[in-house]
Amino acid sequence: MNPDKNIITVLLADDHPSTRAGIRTILQGIHDIRVVGEADNGNDVKRLVGKLCPKILLLDLVMPGPSPAELERWVRTTCPETITLVLTAHDRDAYLANMMDAGAAGFIPKTEKVEQLIQAIRRATGGEVLFTSDQLSRAQCWREKAGSKWEKLTDREGEILRLLSDGLGNKAISEKLVISPKTTAYHVTNILEKLGVKSRYEAVAWLHKYFPVDLE
Repeated sequence: MNPDKNIITVLLADDHPSTRAGIRTILQGIHDIRVVGEADNGNDVKRLVGKLCPKILLLDLVMPGPSPAELERWVRTTCPETITLVLTAHDRDAYLANMMDAGAAGFIPKTEKVEQLIQAIRRATGGEVLFTSDQLSRAQCWREKAGSKWEKLTDREGEILRLLSDGLGNKAISEKLVISPKTTAYHVTNILEKLGVKSRYEAVAWLHKYFPVDLE
């Protein structure tokens, strides 16, 4: 029997060298786990997953390059035998729901104990989906309160809402998008109605509450 067949190969993806070094040190001492590569941006994740097809991708959420959800959808299509576990300090419901919908197998806060991380890697390799009942509930709540409302917005309305959150007024938005002030005002009115808020300030507050700036 090939002894490597039972080894769990892991690709570490995190843009902080010290974090990768710490995780690598932990996993190097585990007999059935082998770190086969490291990436500090989304483009390197694609390159290394395509080259190595690791059993586990330990993926941080905030890195340069493609978004984590985009990466996960790419992994599911390109190397479906690779299982993605999110390991992150950004434990927000928006990230959780987004990665769950993209196809990740688990969402692990970096505050978890070492033993729990190791067990999560082994369980995911065995085919388990590791989202807890609390995480499932949080994701569903976010979808109902935020995701469903966001989906009602047109692409243009979403773009204008982002510009409002950047502090732009109607005139500046009109100039940036090359549309008339009347059209901008029309879109803003629709945004407020679809989000169920009364002012652009409430709309911006809603966006900041439910959508991190780097979320798709």
